[in-house]
Amino acid sequence: MRGGTRMAGPGPGTGGFRWLACVAMLLLAACAGSPREASPGAAAATATPGAETARAPLLLVSLDGVGADALFKGDTPRLDAVARRGLRSEGMRPAFPSLTFPNHYTLVTGLRPDRHGIIDNRMSDPQLGRFALSDRNAVGDGRWWQDGEPIWATARRHGLRSATMFWPGSEAPIRGVQPDHWLPYQKSMPEAERVARVQAWLDLPAAERPHLLTLYFEAVDTAGHAHGPGSPQERAAMRTVDAAVGLLLDGLAARGLDDGVNLVFVSDHGMEAVDPARTVFIEDLPGIELAEVVHIGSQAGFNPLPGQDEALARALVGRHGPIECWRKADLPARLGFGTHRRVPAIYCLADPGARIESRARRERPGAPPPNRGAHGYDPAHPAMAALFVADGPDLADGAVLPAFDNVHVHPLLMALLGLEPLEGLDGDPAVLAPALSAGKR
Repeated sequence: MRGGTRMAGPGPGTGGFRWLACVAMLLLAACAGSPREASPGAAAATATPGAETARAPLLLVSLDGVGADALFKGDTPRLDAVARRGLRSEGMRPAFPSLTFPNHYTLVTGLRPDRHGIIDNRMSDPQLGRFALSDRNAVGDGRWWQDGEPIWATARRHGLRSATMFWPGSEAPIRGVQPDHWLPYQKSMPEAERVARVQAWLDLPAAERPHLLTLYFEAVDTAGHAHGPGSPQERAAMRTVDAAVGLLLDGLAARGLDDGVNLVFVSDHGMEAVDPARTVFIEDLPGIELAEVVHIGSQAGFNPLPGQDEALARALVGRHGPIECWRKADLPARLGFGTHRRVPAIYCLADPGARIESRARRERPGAPPPNRGAHGYDPAHPAMAALFVADGPDLADGAVLPAFDNVHVHPLLMALLGLEPLEGLDGDPAVLAPALSAGKR
């Protein structure tokens, strides 16, 4: 299988991890609504006996675009309370590129984008053609995602159930497997409805209740792009998302689960203010007539037209104002990027606050206004740092962890599900071992 070893079992650094066993509380009511479900597929046939062992459910919540510095500013009182009671990090470095789809898939696979293959929100593949997050057919095509195994697929192999409320990859049968419950992404769905659906899944009878659940909110990211980080609109979106967190917490408390669910709040990246004066238009780049444009934004990817490989490289590689371009093989090692077949032949990265845009697209009638905020920059840039907050019966109390790479979240999630870390991944179980409660390390 592509993307490295996927067999479960002890690996390096696993000595501190053991099967987690927590008493799950009896829950109320039946599920309201009927989410779409994947067929059991091959995973059901390989389920591990004893999957019904009682354990605390794991709920992974994505707060898209919320930076590491969002807490304790008056906009997030409910999330602040979770951070004070449980644990948080000084910052979580996203994988490169610091974009939504690549980092959401890193969080649930333990692989960097250069290995799991979701290398951008827009991609080109020699066999599959074009991918865009707005293309429902591409998003739902498991072939794009199969270089990594998401945690819901791993859980399924071990007889555990899962439910995803909007997580990149969950709409596709990846190696023939999807979550037991999932919904196609609907940006228009109100935050309260999303929370209600997750609560309904928790209300299922014990024999049907998911062990792993995900929840997703994009309001802060949307406002940050449109109005810039720290804008009144972004802060209002932060309060909206925090209110949704409050609904979630209150719902857990009403079910007697305020200390019966392992909650992990993450974001995929932060946000940087865009300086319009530092826009580089692709039409002004040397040799652009020799290239196919794969994607533009904070980074840009170009593939040569037939027979133009060397000519394009001679023209485009190097510094062009606030952007720098490399052959994919020569990208800086610190980025951990450039070997996957989907990485374009020439890859350009903008300095923080700069953008790579198309003048023709910008001047098109009805074109949206330019973004005031952006991400996708070097993960080392402080504004890209993401949020990590966690609390639950199997997690440490009152801890502040040093900054870490988000690829290490996956082994922690595995431990919280009572599963041994997978071998051959980029995430290291030892990095977040201190996040576990003392009895679970």
